[in-house]
Amino acid sequence: MQVQPPLPATALPATAFPAAARTVPPAVEFRDVHLHYFTDKGETHALSGISFTVRKGEFISLVGQSGCGKSTMLSLLAGLIRPTSGEILINGRPVSGPPPEVGFMLQQDSLFEWRTILDNVLLGPEVRGMDMMAAHHRAERLLKSYGLGQFMGHRPTELSGGMRQRAALARTMCMQPDLLLLDEPFSALDFQTRLSIADEIGAIIRSEGKTAILVTHDIPEAIAMADRVIVLAPRPGRLRSIHEIRFPSAGDTRPGAFAAREAAEFQGYFNRIWGEMEDHA
Repeated sequence: MQVQPPLPATALPATAFPAAARTVPPAVEFRDVHLHYFTDKGETHALSGISFTVRKGEFISLVGQSGCGKSTMLSLLAGLIRPTSGEILINGRPVSGPPPEVGFMLQQDSLFEWRTILDNVLLGPEVRGMDMMAAHHRAERLLKSYGLGQFMGHRPTELSGGMRQRAALARTMCMQPDLLLLDEPFSALDFQTRLSIADEIGAIIRSEGKTAILVTHDIPEAIAMADRVIVLAPRPGRLRSIHEIRFPSAGDTRPGAFAAREAAEFQGYFNRIWGEMEDHA
């Protein structure tokens, strides 16, 4: 890949965030979060002094080397584990357990093969005891809007990998989450399908005004999908930098995830983020 000069300064100090975030209640806030855990090999300092905010409706990507705490941060947001110290807030409320407004999309779609696609999408509302008539209408609308209207009665084994990921997103969206946590949701797909599905799902999330945090090892994917990219340094995991992602060459409308890769600014963002990650190799 041809190396180009870096863009004008777009990386902010790890604790910096735009003025708008100080006037609008943030969707997510990490306040000096530390995490230690113990195994038979001793103590591990997993996260150190993590502080940042996410605005409502913003799409954030987390990148960094394996073991820097990216997925751990999603588990903290989902209330699956608790920090050793510091505080995590969602919509201004401290996270003390699994928040109902959070939806989690994992690396594998985890669709149950014995249930139809529609029944898979309805699983969350069933478990949570939601109004099933309203959930059924919502599930049908989501599947139709995601191009799966003709496959509601099919089993997951009858769908392609990309279609299964769309069904998994519909299942997550059927729970009406405010915040989407995406833990490498496209990693099991082949490259061409991955590009296409990332573009589709990114467009869906933006059109519905959801706040999203994506964990990925794919720097181009992180840049193409996000409003900001957060770079984590490893051992222990800590914020290295935050990059505002803008594509002025594409005009007033933000390009989709696929078109963003063709923007004039894209290569410069890649070079800078790649260089920061290499510094900590």
